[in-house]
Amino acid sequence: MMDANYKPVTCPVCPHACVLFEGCHGICKARVARGGSVVDENYGRVTSLNLDPIEKKPLAFWNPGSWVLSVGSYGCNMHCPFCQNASIACANAEEAHWNYVEPEALVRFAGKVRDTHDFRHAIGIAYTYNEPLIGYEYVRDVSKLAHEAGLYNVLVRNGMANFEIIDELLPLIDAANIDLKGFSQDFYNVVGGDFDCVKRTIELFAAFPKTHLEVTTLVIPGLNDMPEEIDKMSQWIASLDPSIPYHLTRFFPTHCMTDRQATSIACMHELKAVAERHLSRVVLGNV
Repeated sequence: MMDANYKPVTCPVCPHACVLFEGCHGICKARVARGGSVVDENYGRVTSLNLDPIEKKPLAFWNPGSWVLSVGSYGCNMHCPFCQNASIACANAEEAHWNYVEPEALVRFAGKVRDTHDFRHAIGIAYTYNEPLIGYEYVRDVSKLAHEAGLYNVLVRNGMANFEIIDELLPLIDAANIDLKGFSQDFYNVVGGDFDCVKRTIELFAAFPKTHLEVTTLVIPGLNDMPEEIDKMSQWIASLDPSIPYHLTRFFPTHCMTDRQATSIACMHELKAVAERHLSRVVLGNV
């Protein structure tokens, strides 16, 4: 309920800059105006916790063969009609099934997983599934403790965060995979994002020497599966560093796009050849 004692406040986390009255949530459904500021309501609210191979993040050229403890919450600041994790990314606190996990408890558990004989190659924590940085405070707090415990931090995200958030987190992140969903603002209008912000995020990660970066594009028939689109994306990535690994991932019908066909295998191989004109490490996913 709106409280007349507080003026509306602007969320500082992403380009949406949601202006919120007391008690109101942002577009992401995870941040809320309380006490005259915008706070992370999904802090520590874990909806998903799994042990995954690092290649599933996907990271193909960083500690191959290792495993990470993947953690996710709910909410997202984009609304992709092809979302593969819609049950949590499109959910709010009432719709999601979550358990509260303190940062210290998560890091202790990750340490136990690492030290268990069967999982000697479980090397850290991956922040993934929904959009991690709408709750960047939890990522920050867990990441600091993880480094103190000798664990790596992996970030899987959509690129929609303001500079100040990226600047605070970059020293804590050891490896990241960032989505480049399309290569125009028109495409990002479809998913509720900011094209320039995503490019800037990728540029910041690419320029930071201590963080390994890989980039992913989900190839969707009729949206971004044109050779000229992939050519533009791969050429731009190569302008940052031609050795950045680029994942082209095959689309399967899901969420609001169940009426669309899966991307053909022939198309995937054609687009891989296009990307390889500019990049030295192109990987196909879901094929």
